[in-house]
Amino acid sequence: MSIKYRPIFLALGIVFVFGVVIQLTNNDSKVWTIKDYKSQELNWRDCYDGFECSSFKVPVDYEKIDNQSFTLRALRHSALDQENKLGSILVNPGGPGGSAILYAYNAESILSNKINQRYDIVGFDPRGINESDEIRCLSDTEEDAFLSADASDGRAASIAALSAISKDFAEKCAKAAGSKLGHYSTLEAAKDMEILRILLNEKKLNFLGKSYGTYLGTLYAALYPESVGRMVLDGAVSPNVSMREQQLAQAVAFDKALNNFLATQKRFKLADIKRLLLEAETNPVKGADGRLASESIAITAIATTLYDSGDGWRNLNKMLVQAIVKQNPTEMFKQADAYNNRDSSGNYYSNQTDVSIIINCLDWEEPRTIEEMASDRGEFIKAAPIFGPYLYLATLPCKYWKSEPQLPPVPLKNIDTTPVLVIGVTNDPATPYEWAQDLAKVFTNGKLLTLNGDGHTGHNQGNICIDLVVDSYFLTGKIGSKPLICAKSGT
Repeated sequence: MSIKYRPIFLALGIVFVFGVVIQLTNNDSKVWTIKDYKSQELNWRDCYDGFECSSFKVPVDYEKIDNQSFTLRALRHSALDQENKLGSILVNPGGPGGSAILYAYNAESILSNKINQRYDIVGFDPRGINESDEIRCLSDTEEDAFLSADASDGRAASIAALSAISKDFAEKCAKAAGSKLGHYSTLEAAKDMEILRILLNEKKLNFLGKSYGTYLGTLYAALYPESVGRMVLDGAVSPNVSMREQQLAQAVAFDKALNNFLATQKRFKLADIKRLLLEAETNPVKGADGRLASESIAITAIATTLYDSGDGWRNLNKMLVQAIVKQNPTEMFKQADAYNNRDSSGNYYSNQTDVSIIINCLDWEEPRTIEEMASDRGEFIKAAPIFGPYLYLATLPCKYWKSEPQLPPVPLKNIDTTPVLVIGVTNDPATPYEWAQDLAKVFTNGKLLTLNGDGHTGHNQGNICIDLVVDSYFLTGKIGSKPLICAKSGT
């Protein structure tokens, strides 16, 4: 089981069917150049009662541009005050694999009325995601088996079984993607975003990226520093830590979040959590649909609820009462399925599990051997007794990947742009606060906005202090020079 940089938006189950055709100014019979891709015209059409939809093409391989392309879909929520519009804000909810189209569809909920008055809110699904030439590696049945695989016990047989299913996943992704396998990286998505900026006729790119979306924004800024406008990076991913460091830091942060939850109530202790996981391993309860509430289901469900210290923690308490007291796994399955984007019929309504692994394997190097990864188990468990056993092999599929990572061609440090606002939550389980501190230092003009609190991401989580700073920045382009610290209460 691997914990993703979960997007803060859960899909609404809306199926977008695009009948939109892009208008091109070039001749399809000739080999395309980068100029051709930058010369397309976005043909916006009314869609979904108040929105506009369009699409555009990007080259599969920026290093070898030809007629091989991805078609990316985009959605726009127009500024309510067009006469005083400040431009566009591109948004990305995270993932990797979260749909920015669905995120922008919720523009009036994810950004304040002041921002919606003055900005067009634009979301595009990056290559391979949702409506942008979606890639799927596994069938629904195969996805169930893949997500249930577990080697948390550290036994050689368990590791061998997980290695086999990881290898099978890598091979099926290679078959599904074909020649495009090596071209779903965040580096290339950042280049796609620059093409979209040009097609939108925006002099500067304004951007709101959450969680993994902060890495997309960081790579864009590194590649095109002079094109950065007003950029907010919330729930920051540190761009210069290794895969191993990422997984270890996440394990520690999730353990910390779980302990913080347990400290708020008196009924359940850490020993109860350990007992629940042991029971799920040795004697799993059967759900209404016949599935077993496995150890993988249990730890995924717990992780899901820790993203949100409000409803999430209440759901965790409800789940523990059901699972521990009543031997009822209903809420456990509900939370795990929500995380994995699985509906009640067993269908996966997005490809986020598949594409998140694809993107991670292309974004980061994994130099460790499988033996070295396995030997890390002890350190992971010592640092994070609950989540450590489930994350020490999280990058195993990358060891069988059939294409090389697409690494940034420029150092991710001393990025010289206009002021960039980085938001970090002190007890964030998915993107530890230290990553926000690291990311703010990556920019020569990075400003760190801290929320002393719990949960994943700080903006639009009900904290007035955070939201006011974000609104002021998008409206004025200015960030105060004093330390920016907000309390959990919103003051």
